[in-house]
Amino acid sequence: MSSTTNGQWYPPEWPDRIRALANGELTPAEPRRAATVLLLRDAASGGPTVHMLRRRTSMAFAGGAYAYPGGSVDPRDERPVAWAGPSRAQWAVRMGVDPATAQTIVCAAVRETFEESGVLLAGPSAETVVTDTTGEDWEADRAALVAHELSFADFLGRRGLVLRSDLLGAWARWITPEFEPRRYDTWFFVAALPEGQRTLPQGPAASGPGETPGASTEADLAVWIRPEEAAAGYDRGELLMMPPTIATLRSLQPYATAADALGAAEAQNLTPVLAQARLVGGEIELSWPGHDEFTKHIAQDDDGAPGDGHSPSDSPSPSGGTPA
Repeated sequence: MSSTTNGQWYPPEWPDRIRALANGELTPAEPRRAATVLLLRDAASGGPTVHMLRRRTSMAFAGGAYAYPGGSVDPRDERPVAWAGPSRAQWAVRMGVDPATAQTIVCAAVRETFEESGVLLAGPSAETVVTDTTGEDWEADRAALVAHELSFADFLGRRGLVLRSDLLGAWARWITPEFEPRRYDTWFFVAALPEGQRTLPQGPAASGPGETPGASTEADLAVWIRPEEAAAGYDRGELLMMPPTIATLRSLQPYATAADALGAAEAQNLTPVLAQARLVGGEIELSWPGHDEFTKHIAQDDDGAPGDGHSPSDSPSPSGGTPA
């Protein structure tokens, strides 16, 4: 089987796992709820850019791939918080879940964005947003959240902050394929970078004397990049991405501003995208419904995998990106 020429993430163990699933030899893991945020800001030259992180190659899941800030729901995300914007019930209708679950997913989106990028979608009131999250006290709280020493509800309550759910727009929902050992049911949101805030640097270079430590232990690089430039890097095989990442990048390209993208969120389809594997003419066909570009055909006796020739550790910085 030939290697892919783009940057589609395709682990070498997938063919064996896909065959095992197709043969009824693999029991799918239960997916964990998760949330991720496409953080946007308009470039000085016009047009939106998106904040992307490159996952460390040492990560067990999608090492070396470009992604957005995000992560799993924390059970404590269900604790009561001061809330502004659409109600939990309204979010529940939009997302197709119950109100309590809707709160945990929205809280996870806001919490993980702060943990991984230093950007906080909350403010002293329902009409305001924090304008500066730098400083030792903010960093101490962020580190405590990352270490699970502090719940998001306690963090907001102690600082007298209101979660601004109106600053988020639900954009997509993807579920990790059933043959993956680590599975996530992930909601993708869009949000604009609040005025006055900035994303934190990433990686060892961000931790020099007098500098703020890298925002995430999971990333070694952060950039602001135009969606079309990131997609072009993927198409050239320079940037490694999972299907949900490149699919959502492409979906952002029609919008001229961050505000335009946020305004379009309500119309986005949140039907979950789940990969399907089936036997077709002696081959296993792997597809993501509605996203034909990711379809793969795997010979039943083929131990190779598309992408074997692509080393995540060789993944460069996007040529058009701006360091965070």
